[in-house]
Amino acid sequence: MAPSTRDAPDETDLRAREREAQPSAQPTEAQRSAVAELVEAAPVVAELAERFAAAGHRLYLVGGSVRDALLGRLGTDLDFTTAARPERVRELLDGWAETVWDTGIEFGTLGAYKRGTTVEITTFRADSYDGVTRNPEVAFGDTIEGDLLRRDFTVNAMAVELGARELVDLHDGLADLAGGRLDTPATPQESFADDPLRMLRAARFAAQLGFEPAERVLAAMREMADELARITPERIQAELSKLLCGRYPRKGVELLVETGLAEHVLPEVSAMRLEIDEHHQHKDVYEHSLVVLEQAIDLERAADPDGEPDLVLRLAALLHDIGKPGTRRFEPGGGVSFHHHEVVGAKMARKRLRALRYSKEIVGQVCELVYLHLRFHGYGDGQWTDSAVRRYVTDAGPLLPRLHKLVRADCTTRNKRKANALQRSYDDLEERIERIAAEEDLARVRPDLDGNEIMRLLGLPPGPLVGRAWKHLKDARLDRGPMEHEDAVAELHRWAAEQGVEVPGEA
Repeated sequence: MAPSTRDAPDETDLRAREREAQPSAQPTEAQRSAVAELVEAAPVVAELAERFAAAGHRLYLVGGSVRDALLGRLGTDLDFTTAARPERVRELLDGWAETVWDTGIEFGTLGAYKRGTTVEITTFRADSYDGVTRNPEVAFGDTIEGDLLRRDFTVNAMAVELGARELVDLHDGLADLAGGRLDTPATPQESFADDPLRMLRAARFAAQLGFEPAERVLAAMREMADELARITPERIQAELSKLLCGRYPRKGVELLVETGLAEHVLPEVSAMRLEIDEHHQHKDVYEHSLVVLEQAIDLERAADPDGEPDLVLRLAALLHDIGKPGTRRFEPGGGVSFHHHEVVGAKMARKRLRALRYSKEIVGQVCELVYLHLRFHGYGDGQWTDSAVRRYVTDAGPLLPRLHKLVRADCTTRNKRKANALQRSYDDLEERIERIAAEEDLARVRPDLDGNEIMRLLGLPPGPLVGRAWKHLKDARLDRGPMEHEDAVAELHRWAAEQGVEVPGEA
């Protein structure tokens, strides 16, 4: 555990000197308008403020809600804080909200829903931490000053006092917001010792907002990376997913690797930073993977500009080459090979994603994409038979649109001529897929005989042998395309004879 720095005057003085050297930012006219119009823009806010004021309590919009309002993107999930204790907050919500829930009441939080807006109201907090887990010993506070000091970053440590409609910015969060900087209200060491998950949140905010951590924050992240061992895999997974679904996920991944946090989240990504031997030239696998991630996101957005981020595609793009370090071989003559890295990588991805408690569905989809991402490179100038094209489509199944994006994103060679040739080859493959799909309905490839007919023709009861016959006929369909009924029956009989299955009516 990192030592507490509550009595670290040098760090505190440094922070103060930095702030003196850079005068506190003042809200722009647009930001003042944004704050002033919060109440008008969300009538629910005005109603709540009036309800609390009538009961003698100040109510503050706080944290990410204020940050987002100042960035011009206030949503419909709003966070508030107040000196009122949870029982009093419940009384004020009852009879006003359409729905009230108290699942977070032990932490001083009640939630409510009213006319399309979700609100969470938390009593001022003055928690203490044991330095072993990230779970605080909950203590309620009495001042907004104490509540804001315990928050993770200065850009999230601003509040709007709704009665006076005034911005409360005690830690120069507005200046950091304007400068695109992540800093902490207290010292970073104190903040991260209290809750190490905040280090991952720094990377996540870098990915979501494009912000850069202050130097002292970076230093603390490097020093305290091992503190992540106190965090559960489920919490780490949640932050990683938000990071990858941000607008600038590369920034977040680079921050994880640079600070050593990746060793506790995705150590396989850090391991891709292979040492490049001048006599054995090959791509920088780590850099290549970051480029593939960016290019996959570009293709994702081009296909659906208003769609939700595709976590499966982004995980697959980042992890598609994690099998390379373990399969690298130096070949005679200066070449480098990574034979079967897609197979090794799929196994590694499965192990890591399971450890992070991702769902079975996400694990399966990501690993299948990693496994399939290299298959296209056998296509060459179109040498694949129609049978090979059918198998490509069938093996990808519903992942085919994602596989298209991943394979195209993986074409990162600096040789423009080669890159253009690869893209043209994939254009050709997609055209062939469309043609064959139109002719044969590839999305629903089935054997030309169903299970019931196989059992009738072979005189078999339900069982594994019927499944083997069904699979053989499906493979035959993939190889030869649709067959006439008589041809399918003949193929079944031929297979049965090879397997020693006696066909009824045949001597």
